[in-house]
Amino acid sequence: MLYPQEKGTITRKFFQSGNVKLSYLDFGGDSQRVLLLLHGHMNDARTFTGFASRFTDWRVIGLDQRGHGWSEHAPDTDYSREGYLNDILAFVQTVLDGAPVTIVGHSLGGVNAYQFAARYPELVDAVIVEDIGVEIKADLSFAEKLPHRSPSLHDLRKSLEKVGVRAVDYFSESVFEDEQGWGFRSDLKGMPISQRHIDGEWWSDWLASSCPILLIHGKKSFVLDESQAERMVTQRPNTKLASFAECGHDIHSTDPDGYYQAVRSFLDELK
Repeated sequence: MLYPQEKGTITRKFFQSGNVKLSYLDFGGDSQRVLLLLHGHMNDARTFTGFASRFTDWRVIGLDQRGHGWSEHAPDTDYSREGYLNDILAFVQTVLDGAPVTIVGHSLGGVNAYQFAARYPELVDAVIVEDIGVEIKADLSFAEKLPHRSPSLHDLRKSLEKVGVRAVDYFSESVFEDEQGWGFRSDLKGMPISQRHIDGEWWSDWLASSCPILLIHGKKSFVLDESQAERMVTQRPNTKLASFAECGHDIHSTDPDGYYQAVRSFLDELK
């Protein structure tokens, strides 16, 4: 499946991870260096389309993580830490033939990125973590209250507002329409389970790896506070912090130019 893009063509492809069929978008790029993009809860690889188009000197790939986008929902609602990390491992081993990657991860994807680096350091060159910490406590139970389908996109947005979602535009990025109406590709019943698996304290994982890490933080974030972001940087060697005073949790969406510049500067220093 091909999608037009300002520079080149986006190709949707699939691979197998255990008993789950997963999808990814290959944004192209003429390089042996791979930038692997991992989205947050209830989103998918398309959220990084604009960002990916600017990295023509990298091969850029966005993964639809299990239960999201065009990837299958996990059997038996397996949204464990091991499930997500095994998917990344399967992707690197089967699609990239074991070549190391640089990972950009937002929220859920950020946790997956730094935990994967901790467990498989030989497969990770560097990590960019967008607005997620190591002391995590959040609630995605609202997902179970969302309708299976809504008659219009307007009604779907209203359903998000009704359950108290503040970042309506962010969550509405992963909606679709079929003959039944408008709905989410995400596994709505599985999202609260996935969140419960990342709740907790992950300092040991954060400190276990030695690769360069850039932590990107929105000072208006409801997920990561400033003091924790600063502690994460001061306690881990080879770690940098990029703070955005006017951004919340989704910096890549609210300040795409600033986000790109922060990531680009970090990657250029690695050369």
